[in-house]
Amino acid sequence: MSDTRERLMEAAISVLKRQGIAGVSARGIAGEAGANQALVFYHFKTVEGLLAAAALRETAQRLEQYRPHFAAAGSLRELLSLGQGLHAQERANGNVALLGQFLAGSTGQPQLAEASAGALRMWTEEIERVLDRLFADHPLAEFLDLPGLARTVTGAFVGLELYEGVDPQAAAAAFTALDRLGVLVEVVDGLGPVVSRAVRAKVRREVGRNGAPV
Repeated sequence: MSDTRERLMEAAISVLKRQGIAGVSARGIAGEAGANQALVFYHFKTVEGLLAAAALRETAQRLEQYRPHFAAAGSLRELLSLGQGLHAQERANGNVALLGQFLAGSTGQPQLAEASAGALRMWTEEIERVLDRLFADHPLAEFLDLPGLARTVTGAFVGLELYEGVDPQAAAAAFTALDRLGVLVEVVDGLGPVVSRAVRAKVRREVGRNGAPV
């Protein structure tokens, strides 16, 4: 990838964090990058194309940074706790506000909407890999839709990141609830094989009673 493309994408992120989606322009991005405005259109065709590329690049870089931490998570509770820590770091770095701007800009801009959805899928796939590892031998694994759970975790954290901007106390309460969910799973894990089998049998009966596949 050319140095000019890199500089333009870095500049797009910088301008978006500082001025918001409404303040983004080819001229502003080019000025931030110290490049000719025509290069925005040469490399990306449109400003929307540049923002879409920048969104995916930024997500890939952040995932690369956090991947060792995901690999170190040894339980659902640790994963949720890690998510809270990453949330605080992302907010401090301005990336929570950046996410809000990308989502806001996705309305009426199909290319940016597609890139934003792709970025969220990248996070979801990373979380799903962690969940696959954590629940590989779990007594309730057969009842869990891990891809669906991964999407739920991603969606929950995206929502909470935006929620915190308008109601920090409610967002904090939601994070506490997620932590308690992790505690509950740990308790089930520590009950031993006899109780675990009983729990699994009970869940299987309830799932079957509700007509869901087991």
